Formats: sequence, C-alpha cells, structure tokens
Amino acid sequence: MSKKRKYIIPFSIIIILIAGYLIADSILFDGVRPKAINENGFQAKYFAKGDLTNKTAVVLIGGGQWGDYWAQEFSNKEMVALSLPYTGIEGLPKLPEDIDLKYFKNAIEWLGAQKEVNSEKIIVMGASRNAELALVIASIFTNFIKGVIAYSPSSVSWSNTVLPYNSNELKPSWKYKGIDIPYIPMDKISGNKSNKVEMIGYWEKGLSKTDLVDNAFIKVEFITGPILLFSGIDDKVWPSAKMADMIEKRLEENNFKYALKNIQYENAGHLISRNPEQKTDLRTGKINLGGREFEYEFGGTDDGDYKAKKDAKMKLMEFLDGI
Repeated sequence: MSKKRKYIIPFSIIIILIAGYLIADSILFDGVRPKAINENGFQAKYFAKGDLTNKTAVVLIGGGQWGDYWAQEFSNKEMVALSLPYTGIEGLPKLPEDIDLKYFKNAIEWLGAQKEVNSEKIIVMGASRNAELALVIASIFTNFIKGVIAYSPSSVSWSNTVLPYNSNELKPSWKYKGIDIPYIPMDKISGNKSNKVEMIGYWEKGLSKTDLVDNAFIKVEFITGPILLFSGIDDKVWPSAKMADMIEKRLEENNFKYALKNIQYENAGHLISRNPEQKTDLRTGKINLGGREFEYEFGGTDDGDYKAKKDAKMKLMEFLDGI
C-alpha cells in the first residue's frame, strides 16, 4: 500500500463519521440553535425561532449551562431568550466584583430592538447571587424590564468578599454610572478545624446588621412588573426563604401595584433552579477557604428538590404566559 493511500483511507473514514454525526444531529435535534452575540458591549447566546415576532423575552443572568438550559426551554415555548454571562470568559471580567450594570443595559437595549421581541415584555431571571443581580437590574432599568423571576433570592446587595475567590479588598459587587450599588460589607467566610463549613450563620450575621441592611436593601418597589420568587425552606447555603419574605414585606409597605408570588417549598434546598427533568442526589458542595477544601450542604432532600423543581417550572411557565 502506498503512503498516500495509507493516509487517505483513515482520513476518509473520519470525514464520513463527521458527516454522519452532523446529519444525525440535525435530524435528532429538535431545539433552537442559539446565535452567538458579541456586539454592543456584551457577549451572549440568543435563542429565537426565525419566524417569531413581538414575543416575550427572558434574560438569563449569568448564562452558562444553567442559562442555556432555560433559554432553550423558553425558546421551545415560542418565547425569546438571551443567555447572558458577565464574567469568566475572554473579554469579560474575571471576577464578579465592581460589575458595571451598563453591560446589562447594553444587552437589554439590543434585545428590545430585535424583531422577535416585544420590548414591553422583557423579563430578567437569575438564581442565588444572580437572582440578587436580576432584582437589582430590574429595580434600576425600570423602562426596559417588566418582570423578574428569582430563584433562591437575596433581599439585599452584598460585598464582593462574600465569595472566597474574589479579591480581598472590599468592593461593591455592582455599580452603575460610577456609583456603588449599596451593599452589606462582609468579612470573607473562614474555615474551622473540621472538614465542613456551615453557611447559614455567615449570612444571618450580615442580615443582623440592621442599619446596613436598610441601606443595602434592593429597591424592589421600583420594579415595573410582576415578581416571582422561588425558595427552599431548607436552603442551607443562604436564607433565601427569609430574604424572600423580606422582599414581600418591603413591597407591601410600599404598596407595590404589580403581582408578587413568593413560593416556598418544604424539604427543598438551594438548588431548585436546576434542570427539573433531572433527579439528582447532589446534597453537598465543595468550597476552598484559605487553601483548604471544605464541604457544605445545599439543604433539602432528593425528593423534595425534585418536586420543587417540577412545580416551580410549571408555575414559571404560567407566570410567563401571563406577562
């Protein structure tokens, strides 16, 4: 066999396999192919069927696998979605601190100009600290955002130091027009002599600083649309149900004129925003503190989380249908 033929045969096999994979993928894939966006000062994945016009759009704050999953789900339901990362990839900040909210304004303005989108029906959605950010964004960009979905939410803004991998210098997590979004300043969480760390007490200590809480409270009363909150009563990462109740109380005190749903689940923990089709036994996570790895609990039970995720997805879709 000639050397030329020796290389042509395996190369041809590779080409055939690739072609077969692409054909099979195109036949089996029934979702929406996202369009990569890198313009107008932001990076994102845009999910929209080509024949849509004037539809509800959801911005998934944080993007990533979580954002892509939900964006695909919404686009399959004849909506539009933008999976929007803001850190951790080339061209974006490395750390979630001193994040300029103009980045999100750029993305939302771009989104509202697309033919598939009804600019009066743009919703932001986030989970955990991205739920905090989603509520902040909606409270500031009231002309653009007309509703919020927040899983495991926060009622206040926190300093950058609540995340152990951020810089040690105290900074705001978010800012706009050169002004810090008010926050609760926190020391970094520390480890102990065991291999486990309890998270709830750390956040409760921050919430006990009443004067700082008043200053750092997200101005949810400024939001110009309905709010949907999901939390697990057994959340052991941070007190999301307590903070959801704080949000509800503030809205009541300010005669909030839009709908609020504060939905809380028994036997559910912090991870209720995850894929509702997957029942997992993931009950703990890992965190590096001072060069040592510690285990922490998410809270909830396998069955409790699964039921919460399924019910929350149903209520989420009903919420969006009503926008």
